[in-house]
Amino acid sequence: MSLADALAAIGPGELTEDTLHLHVFPLFSKTLAAPGIYLANHSLGRPLNQTEEDLREGFHLWQASLGAAWGPWLEEEHAHRTRLAQLIGASRSHCIVPKTSAGQGLRTVLNALPGIPRVVSTTGEFDSIDVILKQYAALGRIALQFVSCEVAEGGINLSQLMQKIHDGVDLVVISQVMFMTGQVVPDLDLLAEHCHKAGARLLVDAYHAVGVFSIDVARMKADFMIGGSYKYLRGGPGAAFLYISPDALSSGLKPIDIGWFAKDQPFLYDRPDPPRFAHGGDAFLESTPPILTYYQARAGQQFALHLGVTRIRAYCIDRLSRLKRYLADVGIAAEGADDSHGGFLTIENTAAVSLAETLERSGITTDARGNRLRLSPDYLTSDSALREVATTLASISAAV
Repeated sequence: MSLADALAAIGPGELTEDTLHLHVFPLFSKTLAAPGIYLANHSLGRPLNQTEEDLREGFHLWQASLGAAWGPWLEEEHAHRTRLAQLIGASRSHCIVPKTSAGQGLRTVLNALPGIPRVVSTTGEFDSIDVILKQYAALGRIALQFVSCEVAEGGINLSQLMQKIHDGVDLVVISQVMFMTGQVVPDLDLLAEHCHKAGARLLVDAYHAVGVFSIDVARMKADFMIGGSYKYLRGGPGAAFLYISPDALSSGLKPIDIGWFAKDQPFLYDRPDPPRFAHGGDAFLESTPPILTYYQARAGQQFALHLGVTRIRAYCIDRLSRLKRYLADVGIAAEGADDSHGGFLTIENTAAVSLAETLERSGITTDARGNRLRLSPDYLTSDSALREVATTLASISAAV
């Protein structure tokens, strides 16, 4: 059954394990054929069978048409940007600039800001964001200040961050969901308003939010958003994006990370001096794009849009809640499975890395960040697998 037919057969209403077994599991039969229990969907999402066929389509255009492939290839790029715009609530597809990583999107913004920008960020950002900001600061390209937003009760408090945002700050960088704890950062719309009153812009890293719950970047009032398809959108590495708001695009922001695809009508090969750029987000395109990435990301994006992120979220909360309850039954406390957390549970343990390694040897794939074990079941995870994970983890913990 095709992806479209399978999704149509599911019908409306809440998702159930029986319905998913019947209509969705066959769409993932190749990856589900691998042994073991996979709870690292927050790290690398499992691909649909259709992804392989989509990649073949993009490759066949190259093989059969050579240079004439550019027409359908660029149509697919536009479709890719349109789907991403729908997934984050962007009003226009040209506000989406394809990137190969979220870090590349951050660098594009940093390089476009004039002078030596003053940047405020948090101590909870993902490694690539953290290292990019620190390296720019070390080389004198930005003035950087970090702030902690975590509070003792395990939540997020933006008051200290807001105190650091004042006249002279140019950019604030923060995640929508913290990668280590899974905590959802609240009131990003209020943070955006605070930034704008101080003359600053807001960049939100939504990598752990896109595909997990509904996003409305316009209502959030973020100036920039970065994210990608590697995790919950099941699009693999390389299919990332930078969102630039209409206001930011019309503000006179000048792109530096560019190439010939940023030109107005690049295939005319005109060479005016200074260069004449395309309109909107197209002015932030770079050199020859990685076309096959758009085919690679297609099926996962279509799946999320057609099944509905809201329905996916409701079902995944059910999976997370069950696992949390089964863990509690064997004496293991976990955090998550509620509106204040993203798509995974965390278990705080000083031996988290060792626990992840031991679970892997037992056929259960998880991961650890610092002192937190991260577990992310999804709609491909059965209830029986969740029970097995709790039992196995209890046995491993007792032996430590």
